[in-house]
Amino acid sequence: MNLKEIQNLIKFVAKSGASEVKLEMDDVKITIKTGEGDTTKETIVQQIPMAGMPQQPVQTQPAPAESQPVEENKNDNATADDRNYITVKSPIIGTFYRKPSPDKPAFVEVGDSIKEGDVLCTIEAMKLFNEIESEVSGKIVKVLVDDSTPVEFDQPLFLVDPS
Repeated sequence: MNLKEIQNLIKFVAKSGASEVKLEMDDVKITIKTGEGDTTKETIVQQIPMAGMPQQPVQTQPAPAESQPVEENKNDNATADDRNYITVKSPIIGTFYRKPSPDKPAFVEVGDSIKEGDVLCTIEAMKLFNEIESEVSGKIVKVLVDDSTPVEFDQPLFLVDPS
C-alpha cells in the first residue's frame, strides 16, 4: 500500500465519521483512529509490519487538504435559481467562523460584493485558523452555515452570484 492510498483512506475515514478502522493486507496492518466527542478530529495511523516483512517508513500525518476549486452547484434538488449560483465549499474539516474574532464584524454579509482573494470566513482545524478566500468575483447570495459550527470537507458554505 503506497502513501497516496493511505492518504485517501484517511480522508475517507474522516468523511465517514467512523471512530476506528483496521485494515490488514499481505505485508501491513493499518489502524486509523479519529478523536471522538471533539469538533477537531485527530487522525492516528499505525503501520505494523507482519512477521518476516521489512518495515517501510510511512508518513503518519494526513496530507493537508487540497484546495478545491469553486464549482457550480450541480445538485438535482436545487431550485432553478440556485443553479445560476456558484457554491463555495469548505476545503477542510473544522469549525466555521464568519468573524475574525467575536468582537469584530463578519467577513462578508448577504448582499456584499466580493472579488477574487477576498476572505470569506475562517475555518479552525487543529488549533489553526485558516482564512478561506474567494476564488470568484460576484455577490454573496446566501450563507449556508451557522457561525461556530463544525463543517466537513467539501461542504457548501456560501452561494455566490457571479453576474
